[in-house]
Amino acid sequence: MNALLDTQATPQADTRSSSELLWDACLRRDREYDGRFVIGVRTTGIYCKPSCPARKPLRRNVEFYSAPQLARQAGFRACKRCAPDRVAMRDAAAERVLAICHYIRSARLESVTLARLGKRFSLSPAHLQRVFKHYVGISPLEYLEACRMDQLKLALRNGASVTDAIYEAGFGSPSRVYERAAREIGMTPRAYRDQARGEKVSYSVVPCALGLALIATTSKGICAVKLGDDAETLGAELREEFAGAELSTGDTTHEEWIRGVVALAEGRAADVSLPLDVRGTAFQRKVWSALRKIPLGKTRTYAQVAASIGRPEAVRAVAGACGANPTALVVPCHRVIQSTGGLGGYHWGVDRKRRLLAAEKASDEK
Repeated sequence: MNALLDTQATPQADTRSSSELLWDACLRRDREYDGRFVIGVRTTGIYCKPSCPARKPLRRNVEFYSAPQLARQAGFRACKRCAPDRVAMRDAAAERVLAICHYIRSARLESVTLARLGKRFSLSPAHLQRVFKHYVGISPLEYLEACRMDQLKLALRNGASVTDAIYEAGFGSPSRVYERAAREIGMTPRAYRDQARGEKVSYSVVPCALGLALIATTSKGICAVKLGDDAETLGAELREEFAGAELSTGDTTHEEWIRGVVALAEGRAADVSLPLDVRGTAFQRKVWSALRKIPLGKTRTYAQVAASIGRPEAVRAVAGACGANPTALVVPCHRVIQSTGGLGGYHWGVDRKRRLLAAEKASDEK
């Protein structure tokens, strides 16, 4: 989702590259560029507007995003000092793409086609596809399919019947849904609705080097590890994901597992085996297994992970599997970085990823 600003948003008379122009605007704290882009600072996990009065980071730690929403999707949070979310964006193309995203999410999903989108937003289908993919990273129809699947999962979690959920999400063919569900969520829609029903899940929220860690376990292994700063928020996320389970707090049965996860948060190897009890597609499980083989203190690129599982063309799918990882730290998706050397995104915040990798490297060098 690292969407660089299109060069149309920068002065065309200047022969420097787009990124050079944007960085120069940041160094000048040029208010004329506020609303055209924001910068994400990998070392802090914060994104700012160009005129932010805070001390400027090193150039190598900066990424440019054409809209605050895209910076948030990459794991950054808004700067409280310059409040970049309060500035109206002035990149017309970015605003149009965001409007298209909103339309896709709110429209009757079955009726959305490239031709219809193009007509509604006064763009040729080919140009709309190209611009949308530039800013969002996937095509409009791929975004539509993701919205449909999200809507399906939400309806199922809320107790809707499988048939009602399928049609509410805009799917025309139940057979297509079962094929996609098996591929994307690792189970049938009915099994997803009933997931963890009657299962006993115990969890604890404990302080760690990265803030707070929620560690949830079953009798078989660790089923979820979440990082954050607010225990109530972490608990609410777990309750949503395991809506059918019998949840209890204060896990005293698996204290060794909990201590092992806390050690991982400090950049140290766990001194106990950490078994997993997670659900995922066959592809996701293959990726997660490959991630657990990355040594502490080392990193791999998304392309290297894709090649290691025999799917060199599936770089984007590998990134998706990393983002879907339900057990932070235990499955070390933080050890996967961009081919350029950039950290890339991280569900729990880029700053946590940076700190974790630094701690692991220091521990490995001892």
